[in-house]
Amino acid sequence: MGLDTPVINSLLLLVVGDLGLWILYGLGLGYLIGSIPFGLVLTWAAGLGDIRQIGSGNIGATNVLRTGNKGLAAATLLLDGLKATAAILIVNAWYGTAPAVAAAFGAFVGHLYPIWLRLKGGKGVATYIGALLGLVPAAALAFIAVWLGMAAWKRYSSLSALTAAAATPPVLLMLAHPILAAVFLVMTLLLVWKHRANISRLRAGSEPTIGAKSAATSASA
Repeated sequence: MGLDTPVINSLLLLVVGDLGLWILYGLGLGYLIGSIPFGLVLTWAAGLGDIRQIGSGNIGATNVLRTGNKGLAAATLLLDGLKATAAILIVNAWYGTAPAVAAAFGAFVGHLYPIWLRLKGGKGVATYIGALLGLVPAAALAFIAVWLGMAAWKRYSSLSALTAAAATPPVLLMLAHPILAAVFLVMTLLLVWKHRANISRLRAGSEPTIGAKSAATSASA
């Protein structure tokens, strides 16, 4: 005789409840790791002051580059990306695949809206790539390829990032990851929102090209 329906429903609720709890753990841990403001920490440690008082006030690698320290900007880019990758790997080892996806989303949101900085974070490009690297490395390579191609053609970093992010959900669909495609669609919309000022400048023709601002910084140094 099979199990009674109430018993089956109870078991399903137990499984779903545990998974839901693990997903919340993954989301929370990912958010905390993603909230680490490496750009702020590194520039402060290097004696360059508060990065939020420089250039655009952003905590990401592009604004760190405006200090004139290319090594520090590269380190910020790397750490902002790898914090998402690290969150995914940790959560996957502890809780499994679904919570690891939640950790990727949490890390991205944490970078955009870090609790430590009153929800005023970066624009998320490096963290977006790091999330892809931890989940689907082939999609991360596709993102980088699209970014490089657009950057070589149009010379706009923001446009390159927006184009690569827009291409990511279709790429994930082609790689047979429909759930991840949906998750990264939401992340892409958030990334677009954080780049709304860049989009306005692109439309107005006033967005600086790659290298223009760093060159200006070097000239004034």
